[in-house]
Amino acid sequence: MTVGIWVLGDQLWQGQAALASIAEGAVDQHRTTPVLLLESRGHATQTRTYHYQKLVLIWSAMRHFAETLRGAGWSVTYARVPDFETGLRDWIEVEGITELRMMEPSDRPFQAFLEHLDLPCKLQWIPNNHFLWSRTDFADWAKGYKQLRLENFYREGRKRLNVLMDGKVPVGEAWNFDKQNRKPPKTGLNPPPPLRFEPDAMTQQVMADIQSEAIPGFGDLETFDWAVTREQALAVLEQFITVRLKTFGPYQDAMVTGEDTMWHALLSPYINLGLLQPREVIDAVEAAYHDRLGTAEALDLASVEGFIRQVLGWREYMYGLYQYFDADYGQQNWFGHQQPLPEFFWTGETRMNCLHQTLDQTRRTGYAHHIQRLMLLANFALIAGLDPQETESWFHSAFIDAYDWVMQTNVIGMGLFADGGKLASKPYAASANYINKMSDYCKGCGYKPKEKVGEKACPFNYFYWDFLARHRDKLKKQGRMNLILGQLDRMDPELLAQMRSQAAAWHQTPS
Repeated sequence: MTVGIWVLGDQLWQGQAALASIAEGAVDQHRTTPVLLLESRGHATQTRTYHYQKLVLIWSAMRHFAETLRGAGWSVTYARVPDFETGLRDWIEVEGITELRMMEPSDRPFQAFLEHLDLPCKLQWIPNNHFLWSRTDFADWAKGYKQLRLENFYREGRKRLNVLMDGKVPVGEAWNFDKQNRKPPKTGLNPPPPLRFEPDAMTQQVMADIQSEAIPGFGDLETFDWAVTREQALAVLEQFITVRLKTFGPYQDAMVTGEDTMWHALLSPYINLGLLQPREVIDAVEAAYHDRLGTAEALDLASVEGFIRQVLGWREYMYGLYQYFDADYGQQNWFGHQQPLPEFFWTGETRMNCLHQTLDQTRRTGYAHHIQRLMLLANFALIAGLDPQETESWFHSAFIDAYDWVMQTNVIGMGLFADGGKLASKPYAASANYINKMSDYCKGCGYKPKEKVGEKACPFNYFYWDFLARHRDKLKKQGRMNLILGQLDRMDPELLAQMRSQAAAWHQTPS
């Protein structure tokens, strides 16, 4: 019997379950175990148009990881193929594989694709160990709740893994310091530049391959400077802890012109690829907090807890829900929204400065932080009634850290409330008032954040009130919406009619 292992592009970790199942066997067994990594041009072009920097990141990281495995003694085949099935079948035949061993994919559609292949060998799934909660553990937890809320899950995770705990009590005697992490921007902010990397020869070759093969894509290619190896990813983690973490929390929701990254960690692409593991990231941040207590370099607990909540809480929660919900979760459209995605999502050419700044940044870097994604891009898509599936597909295409498991729950559930509240307790809808408070974007905009109708009215304003009016009957069943619906009911009917008319007219010539 010949066991072979196929390592997927988001499983780039020597401790991943399928490789570990061999490494834990007989001494040097890994040296005679065929390992496969595939770059599929078909997958990169047929499913959606990906950001060029995302393609470079994944393919360069895969090529570097293949060299790492070879250096550790593994027998590695690395192939650039027209499609996954062709490359897989050719390798199985050449190597005489009788059992294909794989770590379960994080994305369900890809696992379904593999299970429907009529392969000439046995397919053996190894449970995915790239997350802190197994699928079974999450399902067992979920059975105890009627509503699956993040806060309950996060607290359970803290206790299970003994993270930021003082016995049975959370460090600081509070589970959540989020209220301290919502400061609006002010003048004089000077975030440190992120750690970037000059593309090496292998990365440059990936970029050249994309250009020579004329692979269609989105965004800038030449400005790529992300980490592509575990060593580089570890350096980003270290820089975050030593330079950025101390001031991460207070302004993590703020948006500032010309500041693409603020104090954000920029670790999600590397954790999602497997170059970093969630537990090692959490442990490193927690250790730094304890080590610096009582020193001049002491870390603010609100910043430390806020970051850990993103990894141990939000990331695990999103993945757990993705696996727990039915496979058709991504097709839900509770509000029945059907407006097409405006072209400016791809070009960035819009008069709304907040969207222009965020979309231009995304085009240049493949990155925008969580508030830009939730309260600008997804918020606009929600209140303007954009089609949820088109919107989710764009998010999946545009962001360097996006995968099916990431975007289904984040966009369909959190951003667009298209699941009717299975994930979030209310729609995250907001007018220009929020944007004006949490950013400086409105100062450079031709629209006025306080105007609701007329040529200078910010579209976020009239779309917001039109959204509430269109869906009042559904929203009134969401208890957290009663206060704002009361304001809707007291609004001057003529003003509301004007806003709704302007919202309808905007879709004729989106700008």
